[in-house]
Amino acid sequence: MNLKQKSWGAALVLAAAQFAALPAQAAVEHYMVDPGHTYPSFEADHMGGLSLWRGKFEKSSGTVTLDRAAKTGTVDITIQSESLNFGNAKMNERARSADMFNVEKYPTIHYVGKSMRFENGQPVEVIGELTLLGVTKPVNLKINQFLCKMNTFIKRMACGADAEAHFNRGDFGMTYALDKGFKPEVKVLISIEAVQQD
Repeated sequence: MNLKQKSWGAALVLAAAQFAALPAQAAVEHYMVDPGHTYPSFEADHMGGLSLWRGKFEKSSGTVTLDRAAKTGTVDITIQSESLNFGNAKMNERARSADMFNVEKYPTIHYVGKSMRFENGQPVEVIGELTLLGVTKPVNLKINQFLCKMNTFIKRMACGADAEAHFNRGDFGMTYALDKGFKPEVKVLISIEAVQQD
């Protein structure tokens, strides 16, 4: 073997060693939202601080992706607005009317999280947009709790999170009773579980 051949062989060995030393690239994880364990809820002011209305949506669906290597992910959630439930039939009827959620014209509420912020290997915030009453505005979700583990009932990996967001309902055109002193701020609380599909 001549010197040129030896040099070429050494270069190949070095390249192979460097490639082997590269960290393995983890695949993007895909999850399907479990509608039986996912309940978006919210708090809204009544009469300028007199009390708080608390309601939840009983029907939602969607997907979540996680890319732990890149420290990011996505969220896509669709909520059926007619599934709104305050635990009070009269209040439900009022909230579903054209003055508020207008469920006949806008049967769904849509949230798209385009990226995530990670700290210490865990997602702590979703950066995304909310579409409500046909209006789309930036709304970020703060993740207060996050865990992935084996769901021993269904023998599949699952991730769960508790998240919250705040927005001004007037920005989305939901102006009911704001002229009567109602506060426009809404707090959203989301308990979500999603099952891995990979």
